[in-house]
Amino acid sequence: MTNQIKIAVIGVGRWGVHLLRNFLAHPQVDVVAVVDPHPERLAAIKQQFNLDNNVVLTTQWEDLKKVPGLTGVAIATPATTHYALIKDALQQGYHVLAEKPLTLNPAECRELCHLAEQHHLILMVDHTYLFHPAVERGKTVVQAGKLGDLRYGYATRTHLGPVRQDVDALWDLAIHDIAIFNAWLGQIPVKVQATGTVWLQGEGSREWGVGSREMTHLPLPSTDAINRVSSHSPSQGLADLVWLTLTYPDGFQAYIHLCWLNPDKQRRLGIVGSLGSLIFDEMSQSSPLTLLHGELKQQGNQFIPVNQKQVVLELEPGEPLERVCSTFVVSVLNNTPSEVSSGWVGTHLVEILAALTVSLEQGGKPVFLNNCSQI
Repeated sequence: MTNQIKIAVIGVGRWGVHLLRNFLAHPQVDVVAVVDPHPERLAAIKQQFNLDNNVVLTTQWEDLKKVPGLTGVAIATPATTHYALIKDALQQGYHVLAEKPLTLNPAECRELCHLAEQHHLILMVDHTYLFHPAVERGKTVVQAGKLGDLRYGYATRTHLGPVRQDVDALWDLAIHDIAIFNAWLGQIPVKVQATGTVWLQGEGSREWGVGSREMTHLPLPSTDAINRVSSHSPSQGLADLVWLTLTYPDGFQAYIHLCWLNPDKQRRLGIVGSLGSLIFDEMSQSSPLTLLHGELKQQGNQFIPVNQKQVVLELEPGEPLERVCSTFVVSVLNNTPSEVSSGWVGTHLVEILAALTVSLEQGGKPVFLNNCSQI
C-alpha cells in the first residue's frame, strides 16, 4: 500500500481554494491538477501558492482523464453539478471528496453511494462542522449522559447576507445545524416541519412554503402522495427566514432559526437536559463550548434552581477543514469510509432537507421520513 496519493481539486472559488491550501500542505498528498472554468482563477492560485509547472491547470474536467496515476478528486463546485461530476469521477476510478450537499436529490445521493461501494471507492462529504473540535467534544459530553435526560435542542444561524439567488435559506444554512444535532444525538429525525417567509425575492412580505431553484424532480423520503418538488423557481420566491422543527425517534425535538437578512449574526446551538445545557457558540472566541450545570428542585409548590455552575470546556487545537482533508487521505489509503461524514451521512442530510422542503411548500405540515433511526 502506497502512503502517497495524487489529488485534483475541482473548483477553486471561495471554498475550493481552502481545500487546495490544505491538500498542498498535506505530506501524503501530491496535488497534480486543478480544474476551474475561470482562467483568471487558475492564474491567481498558481501565483498565490507558487504551484509547480508540473501541476495541470485546466478549465476542462475531461483533461483529468489524461493525468496519470490520479487517485482522487476534491469537488467544490455548485451543488447542481455534483451528481454528474461525482458519478463520472467514480466511474473513472477516482475516490471523491465532495463539498456539501452531496447532491440536491436523495435518489441521486443513494445511487452515488452504491456506485462507490460497487467500485470499492471512498465517497466522502465535506461536512466541516462535524470535524470541529467543539462538535467532537460536544458529542462525547452528550453521549456520556452528562446532561441527564435530554429535553430539547435549539439553534440559531443568522447574518446579513450573502443572499443566495439559487436556493432558499433552508438549503443554504440548515444542513450545518442538522448535521450537528444528528451527530450529538446519534439519531436521524423521523418527522420534520418547516415554515418560511419571503421578503427580498418574492411577492412582498408574506409567508410561503419555498423550495430550491436547483432541485429537479426530487424523490421524497415520505409518503407516496408527495413525490416531487418543482424544478422551477417558485412564484412565491425564496424564503429569507425559515423555522424548522426536527423530531427524533425518542421524541427529542430540535428547533432551528435561519435567516440571512438579520444583522445580529449568530452561530449558536444548544441541547437542554435535566442536569444542564450544552452550548456551542461559534461566535465566542474565548468559550465556544460551554457546559451550564443547573437543575430545578421542588420545594412545596415552588421550583428552585440548584447546582448551578458554568464550565468552559477545553478543546483540541486544529482547523476543521484540515481534519476533513486528513480524514479523506486516511480513508483513501486504508480504503475505509469515514464514519463521521461518509456519502451515506450526506445522503441522510439531503433526505432531511428534501422532506423539510415539502413541509415548507405545504405551510408547515409534518413530513415523516422513512429511513433508519440510528446513524
